[in-house]
Amino acid sequence: MPIMPDHWIRRMATEHGMIEPFVEAQKREGVISYGLSSYGYDARAADEFKVFTNVDNAVVDPKSFNETGFVTRTGPVCIIPPNSFVLTHTVEYFRIPRDVLVICLGKSTYARCGLIVNVTPLEPEWEGQVTIEISNTTPLPAKVYAHEGICQFLFLKGESAPEVSYADRKGKYMGQRGVALPRL
Repeated sequence: MPIMPDHWIRRMATEHGMIEPFVEAQKREGVISYGLSSYGYDARAADEFKVFTNVDNAVVDPKSFNETGFVTRTGPVCIIPPNSFVLTHTVEYFRIPRDVLVICLGKSTYARCGLIVNVTPLEPEWEGQVTIEISNTTPLPAKVYAHEGICQFLFLKGESAPEVSYADRKGKYMGQRGVALPRL
């Protein structure tokens, strides 16, 4: 399962709409970098954030999720409380080819500040804006910047296309825009 290089990512983005909007070269001046890299694509955090809070004593239950555990904030910066997390989504909309699996890793700039990014793999033929969880593992409030790099996506090409793709299964997070909360 080879990892795909910059020229393949560029071609798939520009000719097949795999990433929209697509930034063809790394942007770095005064920002946490984003755009095309050697073997991946650094996506940007949107300016919509759902900050976890326990004001209403909500219980986190993935089978019966209650939105009262979040406060929505919009803006250029989000402050994540100590030992808490925030959900956001990518600025970019992804359309994954049938023979590709995409994995995500957090940016080292944030990791060095104690912020951990979690995203499940983007499965073959999934499409949408990616919901991103950012955990603040520190005892201090932490900043996350909208419209700057938050994570890197790596594209792994399978030996062949799977028998059943995410689209074939009619996956519950298909076509999502904005932050998608847990669904059963």
